[in-house]
Amino acid sequence: MPSELRDGLRVALPDEASEPPGSAWRSDYRPQLRISEVGKLVAIGDGIARIEGLPSAAMDEILSFEDGSEALVFDLGRTRIGAILLNQREGLAAGSSASLTGRRLDIGVGDAFLGRVVDPLGHALDGGLPIQCSRRRALEVSSPPITARDFVHKPLLSGNKMIDTMIPIGKGQRQLIIGDAGTGKSSLALDTLVAQKGRDVLCVYVLISQKRSAVVATIETLREAGVLDISCVVVAEATTTPGLKFLAPFAGCALAEEWMGAGRDVLVVYDDLTTHARAYRELSLLLRRPPGREAYPGDIFYLHSRLLERSTCLAASLGGGSMTALPIVETEQGEIAAYIPTNLISITDGQIYLDPALYARGFLPAIDITRSVSRIGGKAQLPAIKSEAGRMKLDFLQFLELEVFTRFGSRLEASVDAKIRRGRLLRELLKQDRLAPLSPEQQMAWLVAYGDEFFDGLEGTAVQERLRSLLEQAAGKTPELSAGAEAWHAAVAAWLPAEVKVDEPSA
Repeated sequence: MPSELRDGLRVALPDEASEPPGSAWRSDYRPQLRISEVGKLVAIGDGIARIEGLPSAAMDEILSFEDGSEALVFDLGRTRIGAILLNQREGLAAGSSASLTGRRLDIGVGDAFLGRVVDPLGHALDGGLPIQCSRRRALEVSSPPITARDFVHKPLLSGNKMIDTMIPIGKGQRQLIIGDAGTGKSSLALDTLVAQKGRDVLCVYVLISQKRSAVVATIETLREAGVLDISCVVVAEATTTPGLKFLAPFAGCALAEEWMGAGRDVLVVYDDLTTHARAYRELSLLLRRPPGREAYPGDIFYLHSRLLERSTCLAASLGGGSMTALPIVETEQGEIAAYIPTNLISITDGQIYLDPALYARGFLPAIDITRSVSRIGGKAQLPAIKSEAGRMKLDFLQFLELEVFTRFGSRLEASVDAKIRRGRLLRELLKQDRLAPLSPEQQMAWLVAYGDEFFDGLEGTAVQERLRSLLEQAAGKTPELSAGAEAWHAAVAAWLPAEVKVDEPSA
């Protein structure tokens, strides 16, 4: 067999006459040393794997074990790697070999996920067929730069009287829902999702460390309201590993980002980030990272900031899509100055605070308007509603300040007493049932009726009966919001029964 000298090495060449047809011989072949790293699993437990012998491993890289199990690199030590188990098979045990894959964790994305319930890895949990998708996105990506963003200028209608009139939310905003356990935070978020029906807004609901009963109740609520087909539910149950709980909000964000990049409007709810922070603390303590305040790791702020900063309104040159985030955080005994709540308040563009005292008194939703704020404000509010809501908000805030004086039992001036009676009427008007979102026309109708004093003189159930009658009228044919104030005032006056109207004062 002939040979030649190449780069100092004697390489044997086949005889062309004896070379079989279709041979895979390459004349430019170079012999070289092939090196592959093989690690060894030394410990496993609580959803965490510790591996030795993979010096080239990188953060967020996927590792593969000999039995087919996979893990995500989460901690790099001097001699060992800490990894989150993504899927664990029965044969995985200490001593198993591990190898690098060079892949980062991603999830399938696209319209195939609408109407489905999935885990943080994109696997179906609703008993349906496996989800087929042609595109995938990494769970961890950088947030859009400033040059790729636009000002928040379009309203995201929640259907709630207090939010749409006094704490407006814009598409691309990050609005925190905060309050004690059992004050209706999840119910308020679900109401906002239900209000997106027919508004060309897609929804992602992320359930983190929730009981299975709560998960089933949420899914059934969305199905009965007819919004499950425009939603995707990402579930990390309370019984799952802390690693999957940690990945759940990033999976939901990746799903929403795909639709935002396609120029669509998306609403994503994280329920809730308190349990997400606890799962991250559990992971960090299992991997023996140095604990900080309340045993949370030092990068707990960065954990939530890099998640919520991905919610924005994209510039028109990039499609003009938006992702609105409603993160939920739980407080204890109303302490909003706790570690995790203050972190999230500083990251988000405002907060909706639910007061347990208001909840106990039956004022639902129990939104404390004095502690709630939207930093976007009227910039993302419908102009017609903004003009009518200004006077109403001022009346309500003045009433909350003056109501304190009624506790002393002293006599009040006539003007002060009138403001208090009008404030109590307004508080009755602001009550709202669950899963009963209002359209912008209905919001406009009750604002005009209140401003024109058509509810004055009514109390208790009479207020709700007349309000219900007005909203039924407004749900039918109504003037356009841009029709002008005179058209709306005339329409509301025609809808209300004569006995509700206030007589004109005599000269």
